[in-house]
Amino acid sequence: MKKILIILVIAVLNFSCEDVVDIDLPTSEPRLVIDASINWFKDTAGNEQSIKLSLTAPFYNSETPPANNAQVIIVDENNNTFEFLEEDETGIYHNNTFVPEINGVYTLSINYNGEVFTATETLQSVAQIEYVEQDLEGGFSGEETEIKAYFTDPVDEENYYFFEFIPSINMPASLDTFKDEFVNGNEIFGYYIEEDLDEGESVIIRNYGVSKRFYEFMFILLQQSSEDGGGPFETQPATVRGNCINQTNPENFPFGYFRLSEVSEFNYTVE
Repeated sequence: MKKILIILVIAVLNFSCEDVVDIDLPTSEPRLVIDASINWFKDTAGNEQSIKLSLTAPFYNSETPPANNAQVIIVDENNNTFEFLEEDETGIYHNNTFVPEINGVYTLSINYNGEVFTATETLQSVAQIEYVEQDLEGGFSGEETEIKAYFTDPVDEENYYFFEFIPSINMPASLDTFKDEFVNGNEIFGYYIEEDLDEGESVIIRNYGVSKRFYEFMFILLQQSSEDGGGPFETQPATVRGNCINQTNPENFPFGYFRLSEVSEFNYTVE
């Protein structure tokens, strides 16, 4: 009986002696995060656009604070100015008069907290998604659903693509990049595979035409997130800079990217 009591006392002491350790992580001043993706979906006017501005937050914060009261404009090469106004205090800035033009050059300018951030980019075209094929017995297991979205790459052009697959099931979107270095002018496809995508479920397929610089930027982000098991917008192990520059204080560089893309969208239902 004494032995049993001693064992119980030791067990209680072991459990009660656990300490909560607070890790003091290094902190830094918040940086501006620029999500300026101008998307011109085929067969639309493309006049309604939005830009999201936020701030970096400490590691354990579950939400990122919005960057409020910024002045946001885009100017095209003909000096047409498009002003983006904030919706309430969301950090989301809207414009409904934007005029997209393939191969048009646009400059983004953001005035935030007395500092000016700029970026210049060209609106890239994209080929139309022509048809989609499926295989319900794909993957290594033979039990995954494979989706292939076919399109024809333009001849004698250097093209870069950014794919987004958004399933109707409760799963995050799948992102991928592609360049036509070895398939120029041929019929090619964007590829998506998901085990839980069954008959009757759907997936929105989007193909964005992007610049070489954005392709390289996103390619690195996707590689890092794949290695870490997170997503491309999670905290990254190394700083990957976009094309936005702080003209006032270069050391206080922002995160994010200014991108302009024509977009081909296809809503496919698994059969």
